[in-house]
Amino acid sequence: RFAERCERHPEQILIPMTPAQFIARAKRNEFPPVVLFLGQEAYERRRCRQALLVAAVGGDESAITRYDLSQSSIPEAVDDARAGNLFADRRLIYATSAESALPKTGKGASDDDDDEEGSGASGGGGFETLTQYVKSPTPGVTLVFEATKFDFEGEDKRKIERVRKFYAAIPETVDFRRHSPDEARQEAQAMLRRAQVTILPGALEMLIESLGADVSRLFTEIEKLSLYGKSGRPISEDDVAALIPDARETTIFALVGALGRRDRTTALGVLDTLCRDGEYLPLALSFLSTQFRMALIAKEAGLKNSQQVQGHFSRLGVPMWGSRAEQVAQTLGKFSKEQLEKGMKLIFEADRALRSPRPDDRIVMESFVAALTA
Repeated sequence: RFAERCERHPEQILIPMTPAQFIARAKRNEFPPVVLFLGQEAYERRRCRQALLVAAVGGDESAITRYDLSQSSIPEAVDDARAGNLFADRRLIYATSAESALPKTGKGASDDDDDEEGSGASGGGGFETLTQYVKSPTPGVTLVFEATKFDFEGEDKRKIERVRKFYAAIPETVDFRRHSPDEARQEAQAMLRRAQVTILPGALEMLIESLGADVSRLFTEIEKLSLYGKSGRPISEDDVAALIPDARETTIFALVGALGRRDRTTALGVLDTLCRDGEYLPLALSFLSTQFRMALIAKEAGLKNSQQVQGHFSRLGVPMWGSRAEQVAQTLGKFSKEQLEKGMKLIFEADRALRSPRPDDRIVMESFVAALTA
């Protein structure tokens, strides 16, 4: 079983590198001959690929060979790495979909009860072939295995550890983990500086929140904003809402924020905008329900401010950035535990009313706002 084979090489299971560490090593021309890229985060992986391209083959993209291990096999990629090339002294080989090489589990088998040879595309001795190659890699060749299907959290956690075990023979691994909201904010600010774009603080928070702190998507959208921002004036919240489709939903976040502060006047004003724009109102109730549940959890945990809220939910594995923590903290301060529980009931009743035959969505929502902010 391949789990037993992994145990033969415990000395090769090293602490993974961060993308920043890998890029720094590549710039010093200290990149490894075989490396595993592990994780879903696309922005940092793209940066590492670029650094490796320059360091390994001098930026020559024609020196790159690609294998998809969902269709090819590890022995094929390794055989190519061992073969000489008359036209290139240095080569870079990417073996993508590396998780496809893992042996398939049989019926009723656990993840650690895999067959020796497996039934995947690269079954047939892939593990041993790779182990032998790592002991004596070909000079001038850099072989990169990319496993990007699984994340490091939730249901994928065990799967990604299986991938790590299977590729335990590779002594160098780079983990591409999702950025925390604070890290995403710092990276976005750096991108904006490089693009020479000025953005208002509220617009930046709106951008980060609407894109779920996804740095890869932030990079794409900031490239668009850099073209729009050449006029010289700062990017505003209206600009973000107009240029980025996902950001239009932040009007719903504004309604949720106003209700969380028990600000009836603002809430009714935002509701008027949503109704005129034809927005899907049950979405607002869904977001508000999440905020009230978080506030109720925070109330029961005795939390007092946004820092405590952010720290508490981060420890629970729930993504929480500063602006969202502040919203939860405001709701926490404006509603008692009994009012939060009543609010959950009102949200349920309003959601049910919106989804059943009724004369007007607006009447349902206005009644809900009045009851919640009473």
